[in-house]
Amino acid sequence: MRIFVAGASGVIGRRLLPRLVRIGHEVTGMTHRGESVPQIESCGAHAVVVNIFDREGVMRALKEARPDVVIHQLTALEDWNLEDNANIRKAGTRNLVDAAIAAGVRRMIAQSIAWAYEPGDSPATETDRLDIHAAMPRKTTIDGVVALEQAVAEMPSYVILRYGMLYGPGTWYDSNGLIADRVRRRQMPATEGITSFLHVDDAAQAAALALDWPDGIVNVVDDEPAAGTEWLPHYAALLGAPAPDLQSGRNGWERGASNAKARREYGWTPLYASWRSGFVQSLKDR
Repeated sequence: MRIFVAGASGVIGRRLLPRLVRIGHEVTGMTHRGESVPQIESCGAHAVVVNIFDREGVMRALKEARPDVVIHQLTALEDWNLEDNANIRKAGTRNLVDAAIAAGVRRMIAQSIAWAYEPGDSPATETDRLDIHAAMPRKTTIDGVVALEQAVAEMPSYVILRYGMLYGPGTWYDSNGLIADRVRRRQMPATEGITSFLHVDDAAQAAALALDWPDGIVNVVDDEPAAGTEWLPHYAALLGAPAPDLQSGRNGWERGASNAKARREYGWTPLYASWRSGFVQSLKDR
């Protein structure tokens, strides 16, 4: 199968490309950074350098690659810039979907998020609505997610992966990441807000498996949604950081998400079923 991966040099793309090549697919990896070409080619994929906002360039890249499937893993999260990330989800996804349709691609697999659901008292399922009435600044993120998912749904066939909060090498939760830095500075209180996590290896595994999954939306999160009062002290201790301040209360949308659909209907099993073991392993590996 010919597969085109947009965001091939990102934290998920770097793990996804070798998986796809190993199982026999012909892979083209798109990046906007020329310096990422050797890394893409080293795993046996073909590299193309295109900025996702260069609409004509994206059109040419898809036409030349002639893929059977496009996997959308584009983000802009290095500097915590929610506006840039939302713009990729809006304008970038629009360009990618239009180029895929023009090139005759039938199927797209796209990265979304599992913390975009409306407020609730239990882990969100795929039947819950997105938080379209969110106030700023959260509205920026939600508007981007809605635009992405609506555009991807225009494809003849699609899977939208609503990932949990990513952790592991290269993420905000890496030992030298943005969250780690904030925790060391005691800038993050441990609240009762609930998060569903996902190791980057599980995210890459799910994207590869989704080539054979039914069309639709699916939460891809670990088995253990956790309050900040539970996971953050554990994480801080692993970093050797000071214990965080404890703070009561949570936002209504901080509810976590359920992976029951992925497990029961798709047979997906996470490599790291809990952030407890995942944090230990990912920080130990660094």
